[in-house]
Amino acid sequence: MTTSVPAGPEAAFSARLRADCAQIWSGLHAHPFLRELAGGTLPLAKFRFFIEQDLLFLPAFARCMALGAAKSQRETELEFFSRQLDGIVRLEIPSNRRLLAQLVSLGAADEGGSLAMAPANVAYTSFLLATAYGGGPLEITAAILPCSWSYVEIAGQLADAIAPHPVYSDWVGFYLQAEEAALVQDMRDSFDRMTRAEAVSGDARQRLADIFRTSSRLEGMFWQMAYTLDQWPDLRAR
Repeated sequence: MTTSVPAGPEAAFSARLRADCAQIWSGLHAHPFLRELAGGTLPLAKFRFFIEQDLLFLPAFARCMALGAAKSQRETELEFFSRQLDGIVRLEIPSNRRLLAQLVSLGAADEGGSLAMAPANVAYTSFLLATAYGGGPLEITAAILPCSWSYVEIAGQLADAIAPHPVYSDWVGFYLQAEEAALVQDMRDSFDRMTRAEAVSGDARQRLADIFRTSSRLEGMFWQMAYTLDQWPDLRAR
């Protein structure tokens, strides 16, 4: 079942998609994983699981950007995807590796741990890659936008609420950086420019809205996966 994108020429298309998913995004912000992280009470095992799963997720996320660059029809699109790919490879993946090392130093090495890419992670990365292989720059951007945008938005909400913590404060701080905010604004602006340049309307506009909504839902599944330490049943049984 699809949900219509709100009408109104005054709003940029990215903002209209975000408004259409307001209920889903409210659920992201309210997730107990993030509430406990902000309070400093989230068990280290859950955060370790999240970081390990994110390190499995980010290479697939980066490959979507690489496919966007490969499929670009305009130089501006090629530059956009190249900037976004650089941000993941140069900034986000190394930051997560540092956080994982911090967790190990705090004793999280003996708690929990990812034995394989978890089901929700497989679902999310498979959706992203299928969209990237089957679609073009617009579809790829609609698919990757909820992840980058929601993390920066979540960090902004937690900025004044995060309790002092040797790891959780660093995680929030990373997404509060001006460079991260600029990458997300660049993603939104580029997406809005592409939709205008392509004069997207009708069924194509709805398809982009459905892609954005599915990625937003999968973001929620990713937080839930980390909170419940959800793994494949046969691996849990070991």
